[in-house]
Amino acid sequence: MLLFSAHEARSADLSIITSYPPSFYEPFQRAFEAHNPDIRVTVVQRNTGSASRFILEKPEVAADIFWASATDAFELLKRKGALRAIQPRQTGAPERILGYPVNDPEGFYLGFALSGYGLVYNAAYLAQYDLPVPQNWQDLLMPVYAGHIGITSPSRSGTTHLIVEALLQTYGWERGWALLSELGGNLSTVTARSFGVASGVAQRRFGIGVTIDFLAKAPDVSGAENVFVLTPDPVYVPANIAILSRARNAEAAERFVDFLFSQEGQDILLRPAIGRIPVRAALNAGLLPAENTGGLLAANGFNARLSAERYGIVNLIFDDYIVRRRAMLARLWARLRALEGEAAGDAGRRSTLASVRRLLGTPPLSSEDVERLAEGLKGEWPRGIARTTEQQAFARDIRGAVERNLARAESLLVGISTAAGRR
Repeated sequence: MLLFSAHEARSADLSIITSYPPSFYEPFQRAFEAHNPDIRVTVVQRNTGSASRFILEKPEVAADIFWASATDAFELLKRKGALRAIQPRQTGAPERILGYPVNDPEGFYLGFALSGYGLVYNAAYLAQYDLPVPQNWQDLLMPVYAGHIGITSPSRSGTTHLIVEALLQTYGWERGWALLSELGGNLSTVTARSFGVASGVAQRRFGIGVTIDFLAKAPDVSGAENVFVLTPDPVYVPANIAILSRARNAEAAERFVDFLFSQEGQDILLRPAIGRIPVRAALNAGLLPAENTGGLLAANGFNARLSAERYGIVNLIFDDYIVRRRAMLARLWARLRALEGEAAGDAGRRSTLASVRRLLGTPPLSSEDVERLAEGLKGEWPRGIARTTEQQAFARDIRGAVERNLARAESLLVGISTAAGRR
C-alpha cells in the first residue's frame, strides 16, 4: 500500500483511493498511463470501510478518485458531501440490472462493471457428506446444511453487506432477520475477509459459501473443486467510480473515467485475473441473465440511500445477533427443528415451538425502532474509533435484547424437552 502526504500528492497528476488489490488496478493504471504519458497515477489501497474513513477523516490528503465496489460507501460519501458530480457521458450501461440501479441517478458515481451474487460449493465436500447441491437462497435454511456454510460479516465486507441488505429489502426487516437468524444456525464459520469464503470452500473447511462471482473465480481458488452458481433469483451489483469533491486534478480524473468506459478499459475487465462483467452491451452479451429472469431485487429494486442510512445498525445487529451468537443459534435451531419433527400431533407443543421460532427470528430492533434512531446511531460505526457514551449504551441495549430473546427461546425448549422426558 502506498500512502502519500499532501505535499507528495501535489507532484502526482492523479491520485486514486481504491479497495481493489494491485492485481486489479495495475492493468488499468499501466494502460491509462500509456495513453496519457502526461499523467502519473498514484494509488492508495485500503478496504472499503477504511477507504471511506480515510476520505472523510483526512481532508488534507490530496485525492481525486474513489474506486470500489460497494455502493453503500459511495452513497455515504455522497451524503457527506465528499463526491462531486461527474460530467455526463454515455457509458453504454443499462439503467438497471435485475432491479439494481447501475449508476447514481444524481450523477455522483457510475457503475463500470457488474458482478453476480450466488453460492460457491465444493463438489467433493458435498459428496463426502452426502449433501445436495443448493439451488437458491432458501435452500441454505435446510437442516441438512447445518454446520456446512460459510459467510463473511458485513461489517468486514462491503460485498457481504450488500447481499445482507438485499435480503432485508426484499423480505422486509423482520422477515429478513428471521431468515438471517436461521441461516446463522447453519453456519460453520464467519470468515474475517470476503475472499475467505471461497478459500474456505476450496480447502474444504466448509462446503458452501455465500459470495460474489469474481471472488469465487479468483485464480487462487478457481483451480480447486469449487463450483459457483447463480440462484434462480440472482442479484447483480455494479462496481463504481467517483470523483472526490476535493479533487485537485478533476480533468485527469475525468480522463480516467473516460478510459474506464472505453473499449480498451472495458476489455480489461474480461481478463481472467480480473473477472468482471463490462457494462458495455457489446461486451457483456451472454454474460448477464435476461431481464425477465426475476432477480431478488427485480420487484422492488434496491434503495441505496436506505442501505447507507442504516449501514452501521445492520452491521451492529449482524455481529451481535449472528456472528457472536453463532454457536448458540446453531444449538437452538437444531433443537427446535428436532422437536418440531416430534410434535406433529401435539397442538400445545406446536404452539410453544412456534413461539420459539418467533423468538429466534426476532431482531433486537423493529423496523419502526430503526426509523426513529438518530443518524449517529444507525450510520457507520468505524472500527478502531472509540465509541461515544451514547453508542456504548445503545450497543449494550442491542446485546441485551438479543440475549433476552435467545434465553427465552432456550427456556421454552428446555421446558418442552423436560415435559417430554416425563411422559
